[in-house]
Amino acid sequence: MNKPENNQIDSKLARFERNLEHWVKIVGNILVSVFHHLALFVIGIATVWSAAYAAIDMAKKSHASIEDLLLLFIYLEIGAMVGIYFKTNHMPVRFLIYLAITAVTRLIIDLVNVKHEASIEVVFLGGTILVLALANLVVRYASSSFPSKVNIEED
Repeated sequence: MNKPENNQIDSKLARFERNLEHWVKIVGNILVSVFHHLALFVIGIATVWSAAYAAIDMAKKSHASIEDLLLLFIYLEIGAMVGIYFKTNHMPVRFLIYLAITAVTRLIIDLVNVKHEASIEVVFLGGTILVLALANLVVRYASSSFPSKVNIEED
């Protein structure tokens, strides 16, 4: 083979590689999007199912304890996070912090109800809530002072 034929083959190979890379990126983005939506549907369905099960359990007991109400509030926060992610394609970190604060509060109430006394665990868990509240303050300040300029959808 002579020199022009080699250049032509190299040019076609380079074009093929660019086209292949382009299509792989498109298919990869589609697969990631499908995975995100399927995962969100599964999380949403599991949340509704768990909340319904908790509500049925409360109806069977004929009353709702504070732990039950906090559990329903946790389900509500998870549902809100899924809904916000569907609408904005961003995970609200502050909702995760609220969720953690609610879960730790539920744990404190459960500990006090079981032991019927305040222990050092309750103090540490209270400190955990304080740290989470401070983290929420930092995240809120950072998001308002330094808004994100990167749009993930543009890639």
